[in-house]
Amino acid sequence: MTSKALDVALADIDTVFSGFASPTETGCKRCYLPEETAFLRTPYTRVPDDLVRRFVFEGPDHFVDHAAVMRRLLPQTAHAMADGSMDGIGWGEHGLSRVDWRAWPPEQAAAVETFLHAWWGDTLTTPEPPYRVHEVFETCATILGDLTPFLDRLRTQPGTEAHLVTCARAWMFDLITDDSPFHWWYPRDEPSLVAELQSWLAAHAPTGLRARNEPELALRAELLGLPYDERWDHPNWTSASATN
Repeated sequence: MTSKALDVALADIDTVFSGFASPTETGCKRCYLPEETAFLRTPYTRVPDDLVRRFVFEGPDHFVDHAAVMRRLLPQTAHAMADGSMDGIGWGEHGLSRVDWRAWPPEQAAAVETFLHAWWGDTLTTPEPPYRVHEVFETCATILGDLTPFLDRLRTQPGTEAHLVTCARAWMFDLITDDSPFHWWYPRDEPSLVAELQSWLAAHAPTGLRARNEPELALRAELLGLPYDERWDHPNWTSASATN
């Protein structure tokens, strides 16, 4: 059962992107059959679910007009992301992160952004969402190109402590060594996003983690606020819990 905000966002996607197509699209002829790429040229026709997934996670160089392809697929794509049937979330670079959707007409760009926030909010209110919460976060953040609004929602929305634990566990292995936990963010952006995520966890995560009986994870979150050498000189690393 999706939230009202997500239902509204999906309805807006359906309306704004209804009837789109990529009229000249031929696609990569080595990867797709003519009858498969024909769906991209034909509006108001449902694309097979597996083909939607292949198109969405395909590289832009496989299409004549990648942005038009993404607009053509957006209604089905958004619904599949919301209901958990989009295989590939967390395992590949989403096509929307590889197009300049902010340059689309205002109502189209607004529909995309509203959907991302609604999907993230719905994920946070679902005890067992269809995708792992940190994979939804990564997908939303890479499409939007910004961590901040999704981190703010994780901090301020009530009842998110369990999801905070999941995210902290998923991110900590990389962050403690100043590496990026995100697989689909371009390298030139990684130093700033790593620093932002480390600072956020150090400042905002420990209280919530301790509330979920995760004192060791809370301590490591606090260590992210220290310079690298001081972090590793901390007595935590010689304790029995750390070595175990």
